[in-house]
Order: sequence, then structure tokens, then C-alpha cells
Amino acid sequence: MEILTVENLNFTYPLCQKSAIQDISFQIQKGELIVLCGATGCGKSTLLRMCKPELMPNGQKSGRVFLNQKELSQLTPEESAVRIGYVMQNPEQQIVTDKVWHELAYGLENLHLSQEIIARRVAEMASYFGIGAWYEKATSELSGGQKQLLNLASVMVMQPEILILDEPTAQLDPIAASDFLSVIRKLNQDFGLTVILTEHRLEEAIPLCDRLMIMQSGRILAFDEPKKAIIKIKNDKKLLYAMPSAARICLALHPDAETCPLTVREGKALLERYYQHISVPEQSRQHSEKKALEMKEAYFRYERSSPDILQGVNLTVYENEIFCILGENGSGKSTCLKAIANLVKIYSGEIKLFDKNLKKYKNNLYQNCLALLPQDVRTVFVRNTVRKELEEAGTELALLPFDAEKLLDRHPYDLSGGEQQLAALARVLAAKPKILLLDEPTKGIDAASKQIITEVLRNLKQAGMTIIAVTHDVEFAAECADRCAMFFRGRVMACDMPEKFFSENSFYTTSVSRMTREFCKNIVTVEKAVRFCQH
Repeated sequence: MEILTVENLNFTYPLCQKSAIQDISFQIQKGELIVLCGATGCGKSTLLRMCKPELMPNGQKSGRVFLNQKELSQLTPEESAVRIGYVMQNPEQQIVTDKVWHELAYGLENLHLSQEIIARRVAEMASYFGIGAWYEKATSELSGGQKQLLNLASVMVMQPEILILDEPTAQLDPIAASDFLSVIRKLNQDFGLTVILTEHRLEEAIPLCDRLMIMQSGRILAFDEPKKAIIKIKNDKKLLYAMPSAARICLALHPDAETCPLTVREGKALLERYYQHISVPEQSRQHSEKKALEMKEAYFRYERSSPDILQGVNLTVYENEIFCILGENGSGKSTCLKAIANLVKIYSGEIKLFDKNLKKYKNNLYQNCLALLPQDVRTVFVRNTVRKELEEAGTELALLPFDAEKLLDRHPYDLSGGEQQLAALARVLAAKPKILLLDEPTKGIDAASKQIITEVLRNLKQAGMTIIAVTHDVEFAAECADRCAMFFRGRVMACDMPEKFFSENSFYTTSVSRMTREFCKNIVTVEKAVRFCQH
């Protein structure tokens, strides 16, 4: 039986000529888990918000949306709040109270339920999600993964009929993201809960779903079982690039295939059967002898009474390399970048840039030396157009490693995630830095935009720049880094070239490495797997 029906849905934002979504019609059955994907700006988030009355954007709408054959416009606020659960991308935006237990009870209190019912539901949900250990904590003390799990529990305590999630793992590390998606699948199976999930991190999400909906330019391009949907878009390189590694390898080797593997297990079986004779030589890479960054026994804490965030960091990055730092949420990665940028000051240890102590740079650190692009790049923008941003910064368009012309007359906030990254990068490059620090440069952007960012960073490296990036994106690090480091509890625990780094990790690694490592070491990207299989 259909739980959600969308009929001829169209929507255009105010002052926009082009529709955000066009002629959308589909039905979702009760108990289905649907994954919705597509490039940034294709209309995914708009479509999801059209299914939640409280979040429905302003604009021109036509068409209808039904929940259990009742049009959404006819739902009371209470019905909508209870029956349609919604989890946002940014955990911070959804948390409204100061304590974990209060966050769990907040929605139920607003429904004026009895204290007995509230207490029972909260206790049961806290137990189900394993929240008991941090039940009394302040919400501000939680990690990113805990905050997102709390958001999910706070929605589920309302006992919704349908759960909508808009890129819920965008800010989570690989392990936290995997755990979160496992919880979603468990809810779907344990309760028959209908789930609509939109993600850019599709490697693990697609194998979990019953049907895959692929959008392009505001329209549905494919809506079918995952393998069938992927086959339908196999000739679109940009869309295919976002699909699971196993499917991409299969279709690169067998373009006429009528089905494809989705999981590591299925991909591994394919490679073992046909390509187990492959051997890959050990990779070697020479780095510069000159040090761009050197940290020695660096310690930092935010308050005297608080524990150390950086606990004796030792790190060396050489000139003209791309260096990626990975690790769990809350391990100190972003704080390390802030210390390098002198935004926070270590209380013990030493930081050197180009063999010069950081303290000696004083006011000239950000001129011809170092630039930091923060995790939320929107904080970089202060003007109404990209053109004004770049003119104010003194950016020389001819020297940019990418074409920014098409962005110039647009408002920075109207750009897609990938375009915002490029615009912000163009602004900070005006300072002509020798070292570029990036905090989660691929967060929330689609696969095609990620390819563009990767190519831009390679061009900057070719021009002589040193790049240090904090990232949760293991595929991005595997493709573009010269070396990778693992951050854990405020210090660097391991550092090596991507081929060796990811081949020796179990969780912080790529799906390709998991598929190939037993019979073919040092392959960590789809491109290398395909290339060596074709030899």
C-alpha cells in the first residue's frame, strides 16, 4: 500500500526563472527504504522539504503530495509533527535544548502528553539507541555522531510513520557514518518504518535501499531497484562517478553489463573470479627535502581546567605536497589546523613554517604565506556577488587554477556546495599563500564537484603550493593526497602514502582496498583497479 504519493509536483523559488523541481510523480510503498541521489542543486532537498509542511519553502508550487491518501495541506500541525519525521544535515541546527534527556522529551512535551507516557517513551528510546551513558550530558558536550544520533532518537520518540533524512552523515567520520546508516536500516527492518534518505555518501547507503531514485536538473531520471537504476544511468559519467565502487569497476570493465555489483562482497567476488592474477608493484614517491610545516610536541587546551585537545602533536609536511589528515569526530583535527593558522595558540611545543617559528610571523602570516579555508565556507563571504568578493580581495582571475567567470554575478549563497568551495578558494588565493589549509573541503558536495575540487588542488600543487586538508572523505584522500595521517585523541598516530595507509587500515579505508587487498595490494582507487585489471 502507498504511504507517500506525489502527483505532478512543480516548484519554483521566488525571483527564479527555472523550476527547482519539474513534473515529479512517484509512489512509495509502506516499509520501503528509498535512497535519493543526484548532483548538488538537482532538487533533492527541495523535494524532501515539499514532503514536510513545516519546512516547505516559499515559492510557486503546483501538484499535490499525499500521506496515506490525505493531502499534506490538510494535515494539522500536530499530525504533521508526529507522522512525518525529518532529520537535517547539520546536527547543530536541529538541537534546541541544553540537555540530552530534555531534547528527547521536548517534542512529546509540546504535544501535551502525560508525564508517564513521556517518561516511558524517552526511557525506551534512550535504551534502543544506547543513549543511556550520556543521558544526563549537556548537548554541547556531544560529538557530531552523538548529536546526529540524538536528533534521530528525538524524531523517533514521536513514533512517525515516515522518516525523511537530508544528508544526515555529511559531517560524520566514516565509522560514525557507517554506524548511523546501520541504525537507519535497523529501524526500517525492526519497525517496518518507511525511510527516504538523501546522501552524497552512497557507497554504503545504496546497498541498504529497496529502490534508488536518481534526480537530474529537477527531474527524476531513474527510480528502480538499485542495480537496475544504476544500469539506466551508466552512460552518464558524472552520475556514475557517485555510485558504489563495485558498480563503477564492473561497468568500466564490462560496459554492456545488464547488472552490477553493489557491495564490497559482490565486488570482491567479481575481481577474484576474473582478475586474481594481478600483481601491483610497490609505490614510491619522493618528497621535497624542505619542510613547509613542522610541529613538535604541540599541546593545546581551550580552558585551563579542560583536558588537552592537542596532546603532543608531532607532524612534518614537506613543501609542494598534498597532505590529508583523517580521524574520528572530536579527535582534534580542526583544532590542529587552527593552531597551524595561529587562530589558537599552543601552550607548549613548537610550530614552524618554512623553518621559521610561527610566533615570529606576527602580522604577515596571511600574506604570501598561509591561508585557511574553514569548514563552513559561507563565513568567508561578506558581499552580494562573487565578483565583489573577488574584487575586494584583489583576486587575479587570470591566475586562478579554474574558470570562475560563470560564478561572478551570482550571490555566494545561491551557489551549489562545490561552487561555494571554488568561490571561497578564489577569494583566499588572493593572498598568494604558500600553504593552504582546508577543513572538510568535500563536505556536502556531489561527486562531480569533488572531481573538480581534486583537479584544482592538483593544479595548485603543480604551481608549487603545499596543501593540508582535514577530511572524513577517504575516497577523496586516496585520490589526491601524497601522504595521509591518522589523528587520534589529539595526536598523529600513523602517516604514510595513500596506497600503504589505506591498504593497512580496516575501517578508515576505501571500498576498493577492501575488495582487492587479499590478492592485490596497494590498490585503493577505482581508477587504479580498472587500469590494472585491463593489463
